[in-house]
Amino acid sequence: MPTPPMGAPLEMRVPAKAEDGTRQTVNYGISTSQTIWNFRSAYNVAALNCVEVQFTPILEGYKRFLKVYDKSLDRASKEIDASFRTQHSGRAAIVARETYQTQVYNFFSLPPVDSSFCQAAMEVSAELNTVEPSQFDNWSYTGLAKLEAPFKAFFDAYDQYRADLAAWQSRYGSNGLITVRPNAEQVMAQPVVQPQASVPQAQ
Repeated sequence: MPTPPMGAPLEMRVPAKAEDGTRQTVNYGISTSQTIWNFRSAYNVAALNCVEVQFTPILEGYKRFLKVYDKSLDRASKEIDASFRTQHSGRAAIVARETYQTQVYNFFSLPPVDSSFCQAAMEVSAELNTVEPSQFDNWSYTGLAKLEAPFKAFFDAYDQYRADLAAWQSRYGSNGLITVRPNAEQVMAQPVVQPQASVPQAQ
């Protein structure tokens, strides 16, 4: 019987795909400023969750990232605030942004993907050392895509698991019970058990 990939639950929702095959995650169709901020959020999750010794460079890289690209981050945050204020008024704009940002953090905190996500964050940390502050806005699309890639791979694997499970259930039934019957050759090969003669009991 097929099992979910990477120890995932038997049932879970994964982002659907658009007509062009693009996975519609929280990072789908967003602005440059939101891309920058979502990258920051993803990197923050990695810095907090990737605590094994081999991932130490992630936290150090994140601290450097906040300092080196602070102007881009400040500008992006202000633009995002302005964008939410055009859609909501007063306190509702703050709540809407916080709600969306919580979804972003939750997206990058999916347990089955932890290991591959941390590895991606390691690679991004190294690559950031070569990105000038003036290049960061454009590069943020690349950086976010690299941090998101392990999750998209997991979603694809989960979709395949569902397809495999549906095919398996179509063949064997949804209850998962398989009835195995011997074929003709196996029946012929079975030994014939002769009935034992009864032994008279002593009087």
